Amino acid sequence: MTKRKTVAVIGGGVSGLAAAKAFDERGHRVFGFERSHDFGGVWELSRSYPDVQTQSPKDLYRYTDLPMPDDYPEWPKGPQVHAYLHSYAAKHKLARLFQLNTNVVSMDRRQDGNPGWTLTLEAAGKSWTQDFDFVAICTGQFSDKNIISHPGQDEFEAAGGAVMHSSEYTDSATAKGKNIVVLGGSKSATDIVVNAAKNGARSVTLVYREPVWRVPYFVGGINFKRLLYMRAQEQQFNGWNPSPLAKIAQTVFKPLIWANFRGLEALLKFQLKLKKWDMVPDVPIEKDASCSLPIVTPGLFEGFEGGSIKPIRGTIDHYEDGHAVLTTGDRIPCDLSILAVGWKLGVPYLAKEYLEKLIESDGQYRVYRLAVNPDLPDMGFVGFNSSFCTILSAEMIANWLVRYADGQLANQPSVKEMRENIDTMLEWRRKERPAAKVYGGLCSAPFHFRHFDELLTDMGATRNKRSNPLAEQFSYPNADAFGEFLASTPQYAAG
Repeated sequence: MTKRKTVAVIGGGVSGLAAAKAFDERGHRVFGFERSHDFGGVWELSRSYPDVQTQSPKDLYRYTDLPMPDDYPEWPKGPQVHAYLHSYAAKHKLARLFQLNTNVVSMDRRQDGNPGWTLTLEAAGKSWTQDFDFVAICTGQFSDKNIISHPGQDEFEAAGGAVMHSSEYTDSATAKGKNIVVLGGSKSATDIVVNAAKNGARSVTLVYREPVWRVPYFVGGINFKRLLYMRAQEQQFNGWNPSPLAKIAQTVFKPLIWANFRGLEALLKFQLKLKKWDMVPDVPIEKDASCSLPIVTPGLFEGFEGGSIKPIRGTIDHYEDGHAVLTTGDRIPCDLSILAVGWKLGVPYLAKEYLEKLIESDGQYRVYRLAVNPDLPDMGFVGFNSSFCTILSAEMIANWLVRYADGQLANQPSVKEMRENIDTMLEWRRKERPAAKVYGGLCSAPFHFRHFDELLTDMGATRNKRSNPLAEQFSYPNADAFGEFLASTPQYAAG
């Protein structure tokens, strides 16, 4: 009999909901803590900028047991995703498990001699401690804003200018009549410049440091999910620990693989006119594909063509007299500077002694299956396995994590096996897959299928592939099928 545990789930976004459901349905006593006033994480409405929408199509961005509504568009908007997450929480009665407006201040090993952690919690001006047998950290990679500043910012703001993080741009009316400079090259940056240009900004300038490969929703008229999310495409990338057969295939088909990626690059250059805008990356697309690969915001390149958006390669050097002065020497009129510079990756409530075991000196995370660290027992991460189908990734790792915590994996790893695997994966990320260094290497893309295969094998699934071999090889991950695969794993209940 598996012992029933008291489990803390930190975070109420995509990953926290998946973790709460996974541990609750196995019979554990779950306590969820969300520092905001609502579920949703990055999709919580006060954190979402106008016109935000998913990078992934709705049939990839979903839980296995709840499709998105039929009337949602192919790429749902932020409020629709937020409503979807609420419907998932309602379906599984997850609200009863969570305390909102509750912040985790710190966590430390229990002092009573039992396995687990003690959390220091804070809500409504009060703080208290609470012991847990296991902690699932589900705050993901977009929890704390990356705040930067530039010389002259105080004087710029004192004179009436404004500087904000991209997550603070929540009202389109903010743009009207203003000269706007957006710093960054991510999808959030391009979403905001398009929104500002459409909502009466006097001028809009996109300032980006380095060009990156961008993928439009339709590549040559074909939905990109039918081109980039296949096993057949995934197998062309340089994965970890290739088998002898995979090495032979890579050698035999190397010219075809090279031609495939060069053809894709040529198509993107032509379709998006990347040379015209000085946006051709220096890195081959097969080396650059990871979770940081942005999808093209509709209207972006049209804005370049029409002159409503001006792209400049460089960065902000300083502010002066209602202007942003760039490292290029350009002096750009600026009333509002929006910094789309991302989020800080970290676990701020973990003490330094634990962080040193988790994070290497170069920022890489020591995590087995992107979920657990053998030197930090009784805890794990849901959401560190970020991907192009993030909700499915979170659900898969949540189901793996509860079995790991209960010792119920068919392939329960030893501490030695985990350490060896972590070292192997770090070596691969550093030498063979530099794109995997993004976000501390916490990204399973573009290896969705392989990552899921490993998790399902660990869980003892009797099925991990669809019966139709063509669909399995040449189609994108199917959430309904993965629900069936999860159902084929050994079932149990704690008590």
